[in-house]
Amino acid sequence: MGDSTTAGTPAFTSPREAPPSGRGDETSQYAYWLTKAHPGWEVINQGINGERSDQIRARFEADVVAKQPAIVVIIAGVNDVYQGRGVEHVTTQLAAMYARAKEAGLEVVAGSIIPYNTATPDQNARMHAINDWIRAQAARDPNVRFVDTRAAVAAPGDPDRLVSSPDGLHPDSTGYRAMAHALEQAIVVLIGP
Repeated sequence: MGDSTTAGTPAFTSPREAPPSGRGDETSQYAYWLTKAHPGWEVINQGINGERSDQIRARFEADVVAKQPAIVVIIAGVNDVYQGRGVEHVTTQLAAMYARAKEAGLEVVAGSIIPYNTATPDQNARMHAINDWIRAQAARDPNVRFVDTRAAVAAPGDPDRLVSSPDGLHPDSTGYRAMAHALEQAIVVLIGP
């Protein structure tokens, strides 16, 4: 559940955006790499390019709870930061989704906001603050598992830049594969291989 970095932008348009199966290079989404590593898993890509955390939260009931998955991966907040919204706006939305997942009996894998190369120092500071909150929330809430997806796609020695990207804003298929690998470790702990 998330925005462009769940959808698979720029090379893939998610099934949520282009029903029923999506469109483009399917390797440009972490959902593809999760199912490639675990063919028995059904991974539903509910990413929509450009959405803020409040928009993602608004469709959480229909796109997650109604489908009754075993777990939900949530990565959200980069578009809020890009559009100038504050840390508290994002953490309020994330907290509400984490709480609703718990009420519905779903465990949460909470990914960190990944970098984009044109972010200003202020935008990077807000992304780091949100990611620190996600990490701390996961430490307090046994229903939430933190995965540092930012670190998975960041350039070595520069956590505020993507290691490889076709547009400077999103990972390439290698980056989405790295995100999947990081997420997979938490998912396996929750549901097994």
